[in-house]
Amino acid sequence: MKEKLLGFLRDEEGATAVEYGIMVAAIAAVIILVVLAVGKKTNNAFQNVNGAMPF
Repeated sequence: MKEKLLGFLRDEEGATAVEYGIMVAAIAAVIILVVLAVGKKTNNAFQNVNGAMPF
């Protein structure tokens, strides 16, 4: 039993999976922020073009 417990405590596969999960979440957050920022600028550009066009 002691050997299994020590083996479980030495196992780093779970820690690696958690680290990858944190990295994926951080990358997703950055992508979302960039898309939101670029989306607002793009929307403003289209509104300026639309306002400049005579109808």
